[in-house]
Amino acid sequence: MSPKPAMLSVLDQPNSYIGKVVPRPNLDRLLQGRGLYVSDLELPRMGHVVFVRSPHAHARIVAIDAAAAKAGPGVIAVVTGEELAATITPWVGVLSHLKGLKSAPQSAIAIDRVCWQGEAVAAVVATSRAAAEDAAERVLVEYQELEAVTDMRTALDPETPVIHSSLGDNLAFERNLDAGEVDQAFAASDEVIEAEFVFGRHTGVTLEPRAVVADWNAGEGRLTIYQGTQAPHMVQNIAALHLGLQESQVRVVCKDVGGSFGIKVHIYADEMATYALSKLLRRPIKFVADRIESFNTDIHARDHRCRGRIGVKRDGAILAFEIDDLTGIGPYSMYPRTSAIEANQVVNLVGGPYTTKNYRARARVVFQNKNVTCQYRAVGHPVACSVTEGLVDLAAIKIGMDPAEIRRRNLIGDDAYPCVSPAGLRFESLSHHASLNKLLAMMGYERLRAEQAELRRSNIHRGIGIAAFIEVTNPSAAFYGVGGARISSQDGVAVRLDAQGSVICQTSITEQGQGSESLTAQIVGSVLGVPMERVRVILGDTDNTPYGGGTWASRGAGIGGEAALQATKILRNNILDVAAAILQATSAELDIAGAMVVNAIDGSPRIELKELARIVYFRPDTLPPGIQPELMATRHFVPREYPFAFTNGLQASWLEVDTDTGFIKLLKHWVVEDCGTIINPQLVDEQIRGGVVQGLGAALFEKCIYDERGQLTNANMADYLVPMSGEMPDIDVGHVVSPTRESELGAKGAGEAGTAGAAAAVTNAVNDALRPFGTIVTEIPLTPQVILSALGRI
Repeated sequence: MSPKPAMLSVLDQPNSYIGKVVPRPNLDRLLQGRGLYVSDLELPRMGHVVFVRSPHAHARIVAIDAAAAKAGPGVIAVVTGEELAATITPWVGVLSHLKGLKSAPQSAIAIDRVCWQGEAVAAVVATSRAAAEDAAERVLVEYQELEAVTDMRTALDPETPVIHSSLGDNLAFERNLDAGEVDQAFAASDEVIEAEFVFGRHTGVTLEPRAVVADWNAGEGRLTIYQGTQAPHMVQNIAALHLGLQESQVRVVCKDVGGSFGIKVHIYADEMATYALSKLLRRPIKFVADRIESFNTDIHARDHRCRGRIGVKRDGAILAFEIDDLTGIGPYSMYPRTSAIEANQVVNLVGGPYTTKNYRARARVVFQNKNVTCQYRAVGHPVACSVTEGLVDLAAIKIGMDPAEIRRRNLIGDDAYPCVSPAGLRFESLSHHASLNKLLAMMGYERLRAEQAELRRSNIHRGIGIAAFIEVTNPSAAFYGVGGARISSQDGVAVRLDAQGSVICQTSITEQGQGSESLTAQIVGSVLGVPMERVRVILGDTDNTPYGGGTWASRGAGIGGEAALQATKILRNNILDVAAAILQATSAELDIAGAMVVNAIDGSPRIELKELARIVYFRPDTLPPGIQPELMATRHFVPREYPFAFTNGLQASWLEVDTDTGFIKLLKHWVVEDCGTIINPQLVDEQIRGGVVQGLGAALFEKCIYDERGQLTNANMADYLVPMSGEMPDIDVGHVVSPTRESELGAKGAGEAGTAGAAAAVTNAVNDALRPFGTIVTEIPLTPQVILSALGRI
């Protein structure tokens, strides 16, 4: 075997696609309306399921009369929770490394008792969605309404009913952390500032609702699940586990997905019921949530009340942080990722960008009779960032220091890495100061301050808000695997050269619109020296892709991208070995460029890849003895040295507050982010902008409003406000690049950075605008009512 050629880094290849803006491979298909979503799928003998859902937040199911529904036209079956329980087992959403986390068993359809408004009590299956809807209205359910636990502040009081008596109380999880010398640090502080931060519960509002088609083939003993999911192999494992099947009996196919944001990375009871109904009825079953169902059953997030404290010296030195966080998660911990991760992340992330080692935190997670909460884009980050950056701004106000300056004096130095946070987070390489300098230059900070002062003289109240953030990306097994969850932390890629010299790439990461297909093709094309249009990427099919975790927690580029790089390097070497044998050369003398094997020295062409493939696949008899070509390679990658690849950045908001109406006008937003190696600048920037918009929605508009009986009062697009394009400012994005050394590619994640810091920047900007009035706002969303109440106008 000839020695391998010394390959340039993928970043240094002369015709590399890395770092370049290239069109998405799936762009034409989607723009032509040829996307294939679960809703588009029609199968022979397919039944449509509609769930009868509880109108009560907490009630005992006394009786279900389905006789009239079963007699309806086109009705195939009406199935209750007790009947379905013979086909699918219940589950409990806990992780062993979250010590003390508890939850009650949850069934696919409620049995005996419902615990939130919208929980399914029966399934109606019919030959059409309309017939199922009509029949569902004829199902008569008798309830005995029970007292609902709705206020998380009183959920642990002795007089509050316990939702699940078997658990003893309504406390799902508690974590306490005490690092450094917190009491001494506060005693040594010149000023100690306290505040309570309140966050509105909200949800993802994906363009495409949750949808699934389950097809049990009794002849093959195999279940095929067509579902818009971020993690096909996780769905495969869980469906097999609870249906009493082997994983090899379950295939999960994920085609196009109309947005996810973490909403579609979980296992929902109605989806589990759909799998089971297909097996029970021995036919394909389709479930598509309508928008009201989505509001009532898609996971909610960020329902937190957090008291925070910061100690600071008059010279700006931050000495300590302390928080006490309370969050309500609904009646169950979500399966399998649990509903405690968000609060756990808040504890981990508060104070993360800063040098102080003195930090105390308590987080309590409580049950309540509302819809379940769980991981949503930037899990815990917006809460932790808003608390941290809100306290830092309040400290700056108290000691009369510029907000940018107090951050400059306290952010971890760019030359201080590697280091460890008080919460035990290990940071490999971050760039807080370079990012701060770039942000201030991009926004023209001093000019804006002068403009702000001038406008105040005309009674125009504009504010500047800054927020530093860190972001968890590229999670290892430390996230879920160590807790016993069958959620893979690795991703795998298989690449092969086909018989015409094109490349087929099968990857375990998935696509929900963020560009997974494009970044994979860019990496493969760059390493192999072939045009991107000659690379076909296959994803979202457990029968046809290597085993892997999928796409969540900003891991697609960093983990899946590295697997693609390593697999393609092996394929490249294999191709050059075959070419050397054909050309009677050494592989060190050869290279690949433009889909052709060329001389490494001068780039002169030697043999096209399609001709090499023809020889290998159809005339291997002409190859020298002992040559057994292998034009396919598979590699997996998982981070090992660092549990997470942290990214960092800063955001800034420039806005105007109308103190008469309470309305806020966003004028400009800036983000500087360090996600390591940037594969496609346009995709990264648009991911960040999209994340910022979701963060701005949380800051200004979005809130799931419940009444005291646990009724969701705004479960529709008329009453639940989402950000619209006309309300959004221009968002400028800049970058600092600190590649992770754990991979050759050096990529970290970027999908959640925009969401992480947007609300904090906006809230700080609002408080900056309101400084002449001596008022502080620490509640989001920042509705006109909140603003006018703070000003004493209402």
